[in-house]
Amino acid sequence: MSAIARLSLTPCGRAMLQRLSQPSVAAVRSLQTSQANRDIDSAAKFIGAGAATVGVAGSGAGIGSVFGSLIIGYARNPSLKQQLFSYAILGFALSEAMGLFCLMMAFLLLFAF
Repeated sequence: MSAIARLSLTPCGRAMLQRLSQPSVAAVRSLQTSQANRDIDSAAKFIGAGAATVGVAGSGAGIGSVFGSLIIGYARNPSLKQQLFSYAILGFALSEAMGLFCLMMAFLLLFAF
């Protein structure tokens, strides 16, 4: 017979197994947090979300730069209009994607953690 089976057969062993299966008071208290800790955690969430949204402003500046360069390039060489426009759309999409990733991270910080 295994040692656990022998331990559970004795009355003393049963009492010991019951004590081990119940969490102690110290273990239960360590999981509780105070109101101040919850306030600090929520403040950290808001600060992190605000810092993550700074990238959206960078995305707006990048889009402005892409289309400003498109206008300058078209003014210099109008025959490359189609090729310049396709490059501008690609730059717009990449810049907008980075802004959306920053916004997504802000929402994850606010609502998932």
